[in-house]
Amino acid sequence: MFKQLLMVSLLACSGAALAQEAACTAAAAEKKLAGAAKSSFMTKCEKEVAARCELASKDKKLAGAAKNSFEKKCVKDGVGA
Repeated sequence: MFKQLLMVSLLACSGAALAQEAACTAAAAEKKLAGAAKSSFMTKCEKEVAARCELASKDKKLAGAAKNSFEKKCVKDGVGA
């Protein structure tokens, strides 16, 4: 029970930190990118988000399923829908 509570609170805190930065899709729309330029931008942005999320999971000392869940949600939030 405690571990689940801890994981939920960590995920909530991480979402707030990443929300300060614009999601990749929002940034691409703001820059009015299309076609190859948008694809290139999205690929680069996704890699940067994944690196930040991996670093955040290491800072939080997550491992196993908690790490995978955290990074997956973190990248999804960072890239945008």
